[in-house]
Amino acid sequence: MIAIVDYGVGNIRSVARALIQVGARAVLVSDPGELDAAAGIVLPGVGAFAPALARLHERGLGRRIVELASQGKPVMGVCLGYQLLFEESMEHGRHQGLGLLPGRVVEVEGSDRLPVIGWCRTTQTEPSPLWAGVADHSYFYYVHSFTPEGSGHRIGCSDHSPAAAAQKGNILGTQFHPEKSGPDGLRIYANFIGLCA
Repeated sequence: MIAIVDYGVGNIRSVARALIQVGARAVLVSDPGELDAAAGIVLPGVGAFAPALARLHERGLGRRIVELASQGKPVMGVCLGYQLLFEESMEHGRHQGLGLLPGRVVEVEGSDRLPVIGWCRTTQTEPSPLWAGVADHSYFYYVHSFTPEGSGHRIGCSDHSPAAAAQKGNILGTQFHPEKSGPDGLRIYANFIGLCA
């Protein structure tokens, strides 16, 4: 079972549909205790960093995700869920994140409009199981105004995201939305499921 963290933020239904399409038994989870039975955890999200993090902590989900991740359970963050995995964000002030990935989240630079919306070519900067079967420089769908800075754990970048994807052991994430990115996005989710077996 793959747990999709339901904390009232984001398009969790489309994430669930994508995971089911690639063979996962995807379950929406809002109780931290239910995360224990999952083979892997997907943390989606759309919106602002601080309110999203507050909702995670109010429900006890943030602490449990960190505990399970430290025990080796695969965790994948998507878009805002990916940003929440980092140590801190500079979105509307300075806010501490879950700290599962080193680095901070900053406003996108070099774009003539925010949020950045649409398909962007993504370069694979490091090998990762997430990229299996995905050609380098493939296009993925992005919607974001903030992005993690480049770090030693980045595995991909795009024009507006120096760390468009990252992996630190069992902790993975993408700034782009795999569920909105066609066959390559579905392959990303299938690859994550493979890590949870």
